[in-house]
Amino acid sequence: MKHILITLAFIGAIYTGFSQETYTVNGESITLKTEVEGDLDLLWTSGDDGVFRYFVKKEDNTIVELKNTKTGKDYNHEYVTTLFSLTNNNATDTNFTLYGLRKFIDDYNKTQDTDYVGDVESKLGLKLAVFGGLSNNPFITNPDNETTPFASVELEVSDALNQSRHAGFVNIRQTFGSDEFDYDATQLALGYRFRFVNTNNIKVYAQSKFATITYAKTKVLELDTETNTLVLKDDSGTTFDAPFIFGLGADFKVGNSGSISVIYDSLFSAVFKDNYNFPIDFAIGYKFNL
Repeated sequence: MKHILITLAFIGAIYTGFSQETYTVNGESITLKTEVEGDLDLLWTSGDDGVFRYFVKKEDNTIVELKNTKTGKDYNHEYVTTLFSLTNNNATDTNFTLYGLRKFIDDYNKTQDTDYVGDVESKLGLKLAVFGGLSNNPFITNPDNETTPFASVELEVSDALNQSRHAGFVNIRQTFGSDEFDYDATQLALGYRFRFVNTNNIKVYAQSKFATITYAKTKVLELDTETNTLVLKDDSGTTFDAPFIFGLGADFKVGNSGSISVIYDSLFSAVFKDNYNFPIDFAIGYKFNL
């Protein structure tokens, strides 16, 4: 399991999800990521203010910005007219999002080049997170309500970068025992998140771990029949569960590379009984955009 943690961290360190290049657009020097390449290229960037900007590069390398300015409470939808002038296709049903624009440009490129292979449906938004935290292990017998540290690595997957309210995740968590509470555990969990606040800068979500595999080591009191006394002995084992552990979390965007994440991981379980202590299971970490 330690090798898996190291491997995931290494992949996160070397992975680059988008090619990017610096362009000059209307006298402005700006670094843009390439999302679609074809007869028309779709480029985009997101500033520190969390605002997304989208651009189209034509075959003659001319770059045109897509805009959707606002007058009062109403959006002007200039990008619809711009896309029509570039493609002669109606864009009134196209959302001003990375996913919506990507699909429009992708569909157009398919009509211009029979050899063009689009991948808009297969692209995923991937984020790699590293966390550290404290827990009183709410679902393990803990009469003195001791807290122990833990660390975790997580891969989050959504159907479109920064746009979807839905996300799945795979989490590997290592709980470290202490002299006061001798419990070590390595857990692999599959989960789901729903982002009920879903802006460019802040995402707040409810989550559930619906399947876990846990390898745990602890010490238990057993009767030594030779001495007729209670002695501490090591006990270990692996269990598979469907615990439906529910929690809450929030991501706060920091620049373009990722976000700071705060998670209340184990608020309650639909299956496991709590240990009669108020659940303490908090983690803070950094989530990298891949």
